[in-house]
Amino acid sequence: MGSFSIWHWLIVLVAVLVLFGTKKLRNVGSDLGGALKSFKDAVKEEEKTPKIEEQVLPPTMNVES
Repeated sequence: MGSFSIWHWLIVLVAVLVLFGTKKLRNVGSDLGGALKSFKDAVKEEEKTPKIEEQVLPPTMNVES
C-alpha cells in the first residue's frame, strides 16, 4: 500500500508530459543542471581557499563589584 507500482509512475509521467510538454521540461532540466553545476563549482572553490583561523581574543578581566 505504501509503494507505487510501475503503472502508477507511468501514468504520472504521461500526465506531467501532457501538462508541461517536453520543451518546458527540457528547459527546467537544463536550468536545474546548470544550477547544480554552479553550486558544485562554488563548493570546490571554497575548499581551495585557505580558511582564516579564528582569532584568539585576549582574556577578559573579571571585575567584581
